[in-house]
Amino acid sequence: MKLLALTAAFFALAGMAQQLFGARLVEQFCRKLRASPKYFCGVSILKPLYGSDALTELALESFFLLDYPVYQLVFGVQSNNDPVLTVLSKLKDRYPACDVAIMVNDTEHGQNRKISNLINMRPLAKHETIVISDADVHVPPYYLNAVVAALEEPDAGLVTTIYTGLPADGQWAARLGAAHLNFIFLPGALLARRLGRQDCMGVTMALRVPTLNQIGGLEALANYLADDQVLGRLVLATGQKIVLAPVIPATTVSEQGIKALFRHELRWARTIRALVPMAYTGTIFQLPLLWASLAVIFSAFGIWSILVLIGALALRAMTARRIEIALGILQSQNIWLFLLRDLFSTIIYIASFMSNRVDWRGQSMIADSGQIDPGRKSE
Repeated sequence: MKLLALTAAFFALAGMAQQLFGARLVEQFCRKLRASPKYFCGVSILKPLYGSDALTELALESFFLLDYPVYQLVFGVQSNNDPVLTVLSKLKDRYPACDVAIMVNDTEHGQNRKISNLINMRPLAKHETIVISDADVHVPPYYLNAVVAALEEPDAGLVTTIYTGLPADGQWAARLGAAHLNFIFLPGALLARRLGRQDCMGVTMALRVPTLNQIGGLEALANYLADDQVLGRLVLATGQKIVLAPVIPATTVSEQGIKALFRHELRWARTIRALVPMAYTGTIFQLPLLWASLAVIFSAFGIWSILVLIGALALRAMTARRIEIALGILQSQNIWLFLLRDLFSTIIYIASFMSNRVDWRGQSMIADSGQIDPGRKSE
């Protein structure tokens, strides 16, 4: 038991060191935000939509307010009854000067409905630079300047962005979801980048039409659940690189309860595990509170282990504060939030190894190495 306690304490200390380094990386990244391209090329922004939530209008409006000279907004839905069409109508009336195109088409081109939506939208895009962005993304006015500037870097084939979580309300589910993105995912993504990984994230996927054609078009992604990761791998295979744009959008965390948040994060976790199993396995060290708590239990509540736990709690709060200051999103954090977040992450982590089945848009399906298995799909 003593050996177990010491091992758990060691892992807790390793996690604490990672938290400190991750917070430092966030601070460094935030200091170099904003950039301007040398050439303001025309850009078509493709936004596949499905339904509407409390912050959908706010998120979509941020794209109507971009400080960029020539860009087009292309929205796509798969049903004339989709409530998001009402939101789009309001925004078009509010900003008549914006170049907006809307595609309503339910044609399916594969198992991934989002990619099918994008394929249907693609003919409406009029510019050679394409930016694909999720529906729930909030961006600052300089977003497109930063993305296009990154695409100008030598050998840049694809540009992506890290992102934060914006809770749709003050309920625990939304706060827990945002805490994961802000205090675990964000520093973890920058650390992975520092270690040499070039991941693509669906919040932003920007590339030029020749590169898109070279990888086989959007059709090459039609049967993959993790379309962003697959797109990144296809671009890297061409010898080009994935560049991180100096901008940090926010994505809405809209889950109304713990059950919905669990399904969402479990789908994400199982998909990542299928794509990068070794890297995913190592994410357990991002939970120092878990290891510190185990050290307390294994040591029979020894004083030294309690001090490690107190230190882990203090460090979690301190690094979260540093990240929030860097991001400019100061909030009043409850210490219980971090305890619950690490407990919830532990449950997600364990559950992610228990099956390959994921729930996506009301469908239960198997994701194997990111690919959707249509033969094992159930309603």
